[in-house]
Amino acid sequence: MGISNKPLRFIVATLVACLPLFSFANPVQDSVHVTTETHQVATENAHETAHAEPTDVKSKIKAFVKHHVLDSHDFTFFSDEEAGKHYGFPLPVILWDNGLQVFSSSKFHHGEAVAESNGNFYKINHHDGKIYKTDASGTITEGENGFPTNVRPLDFSITKTVLSIMVAALLMVLLFSGLAKSYKKNNGIASGAGRIFEPVVLYIRDEIAIPNIGEKHYKRYMSYLLTIFFFILFLNLFGLMPFGINATGNLTITFSLAILTFIITNLTANKNYWGHIFWMPGVPKVMRIVLAPIELLGIIIKPFSLMIRLYANIFAGHIVLMSIIGLMFIFKSWLGSTLSFGLSFALSILEILVAFLQAYIFTMLSALYFGSAVEEHHHEEAHHEESH
Repeated sequence: MGISNKPLRFIVATLVACLPLFSFANPVQDSVHVTTETHQVATENAHETAHAEPTDVKSKIKAFVKHHVLDSHDFTFFSDEEAGKHYGFPLPVILWDNGLQVFSSSKFHHGEAVAESNGNFYKINHHDGKIYKTDASGTITEGENGFPTNVRPLDFSITKTVLSIMVAALLMVLLFSGLAKSYKKNNGIASGAGRIFEPVVLYIRDEIAIPNIGEKHYKRYMSYLLTIFFFILFLNLFGLMPFGINATGNLTITFSLAILTFIITNLTANKNYWGHIFWMPGVPKVMRIVLAPIELLGIIIKPFSLMIRLYANIFAGHIVLMSIIGLMFIFKSWLGSTLSFGLSFALSILEILVAFLQAYIFTMLSALYFGSAVEEHHHEEAHHEESH
């Protein structure tokens, strides 16, 4: 069985092209967080009458790993556990609760205090990182299922994930607007930082869009395919930095990306696409009735697979990498720590490849779905059936 080496060539070419712009994450940097930020998430794994902080190393590591993949209402670079100081910056909290409530996340003191706004009191729950409405003492009651029963206001806050999305979007606008201007200025010759990404743009056009969509229709989808590829790529690379960014490991983000592909596919589909779903040509009429619900279900399964694939790969990578880094604090020996560091370093390199690969796969499958939506079928079989 032959395996095409085009995806591998694409990943290697893109990685080499982006080396001047991106620095890789330092695995040791993340390990510092295990000992310096545990007091922020110390109550996540204890569930007693009062939530006690985990005292053993394993519980602290587990709490930190869980906290690392959650979103946050502030951006913390690192913390000093002994001094109780956090180095970073707060983000705006925007809630809808009997009107618009806007205040700084610094009021929460990294989840340790109750924030007051216009006579309303709010607190961040350590278990899920969500904001709940409480009383002045910050009481959060839990039901039998372990979930808070407090009222949860509509949250439109600029969280760490939202901020990373904004940064990725701004970076894309700056890079590719500069690339477009250089084409116009230099008679079709790229210059500047955007020139590094020109081979990637051409690869997506020549190896993904045209082969899967066709010469006739590919231009309609190029802007989306380029946007989705670089957007996912930049967010994946941001997730490898030691800042706890986990945008593409967030199910709501991958759902939003998948639903965009779903909407574009079905809104731009031609009559042949819908005809093959609801009344498959070339098969007996009884089978058409059987196949119609199956094909209709496939419309939903396709974007669902996009969502789960991206989420699961990125989320699992974060969990495994942080867990391996945490082993250094469990072994506490030169042999165990060295092995843990070497394995985490190798896994970090693998995660860089996964960052490119997942962006490529999402873009490739989106192009396949677009191609099936605009494909112009020849109905010889249907005509043959009608003649009989």
